[in-house]
Amino acid sequence: MDREWTRWATGILHGDANRSADTHLVHLEFPGIPGVSIYLKDESTHPTGSLKHRLARSLFLYGICNGWIREGTTLVEASSGSTAVSEAYFANLLKLPFIAVMQRSTSTQKIDAITRSGGRCHFVDDPASIYSVAEQLARDVKGHYLDQFTNAERATDWRGNNNIAESIFKQMALEQNPEPDWVVMNAGTGGTSATIGRYIRYRNLNTRLCVVDVEHSAFYESYKTGNTNATCATSSRIEGIGRPRVEPSFMPAVIDHMIKLPDAASLAAMHVLSDRLSRRVGGSTGANFYGVCWIAANMAAQGKSGSVVSLICDGGERYASTYYDRDWLRDAKIDIEPHVKMLNAFLETGEFHLPT
Repeated sequence: MDREWTRWATGILHGDANRSADTHLVHLEFPGIPGVSIYLKDESTHPTGSLKHRLARSLFLYGICNGWIREGTTLVEASSGSTAVSEAYFANLLKLPFIAVMQRSTSTQKIDAITRSGGRCHFVDDPASIYSVAEQLARDVKGHYLDQFTNAERATDWRGNNNIAESIFKQMALEQNPEPDWVVMNAGTGGTSATIGRYIRYRNLNTRLCVVDVEHSAFYESYKTGNTNATCATSSRIEGIGRPRVEPSFMPAVIDHMIKLPDAASLAAMHVLSDRLSRRVGGSTGANFYGVCWIAANMAAQGKSGSVVSLICDGGERYASTYYDRDWLRDAKIDIEPHVKMLNAFLETGEFHLPT
């Protein structure tokens, strides 16, 4: 009976992958950087609206094929929102109970999306406690802890199998500069940057990987110092990225360069890119786009031309009451205007001057 259910469940998940197909690669050019072509892979078009759709499907397949997820298994995850939205979707497809452990400050739009798929939310106030609480809940219900922060780099086939890296380079094949000079990626679990960095090396490409970190996150310190036990007492305000500890899926050895941004820069870039696209993107995408601009500015200063690739991680509709709310920004003491002005000037004129 277990094998019969496993065949049925994997068939459902493969069907979703087939329906989802590939996400679009959006090509952008700006007057200020005529020699640098920018491409953004739009992961917001997945059925659950974010990059985490890929991860959630991989985590489910990983758990099922390892025999950890069976018919009726209650699934538990520690999440800042988007992964749990995608996992609730897959749990609903497979008729499995799902519990998301998350910070109480998670956006209401993400919470609503989880509950609409039949999932249940368990809230904590201390961001560092989500791991232990999720593990304990899984034990209490005799279920399975999906543990995205450990399993993200393990569950994804980094050599290919239409992973995000293979998809990017396949879609770039007919472009003017098919081998990107840089891929820019933020870090949440660290799994996507690990997949991209490994794939670049596996395919012997000249592309380099830049990872962007945000305020209140331990990743950048770990990269710079080698301290894998680095921690941060305050939780990240950019949902989905930045972590209070160095996650097991974070692989600094495959990263060529790393930069750390103030939250005002990430959210300013989110607003600037949304205006340019005529649709809203999320804060993690803003961090990516700021990193892209930083890389492009350095390429232009060195007289280099080429291409830079990053991701649209999710849409901005989930952040209407936070990042797109001027009152919320004011209350959070986040002034995006200097960065907005600088980024718009850069995209039009090529002048990149960091706000003082």
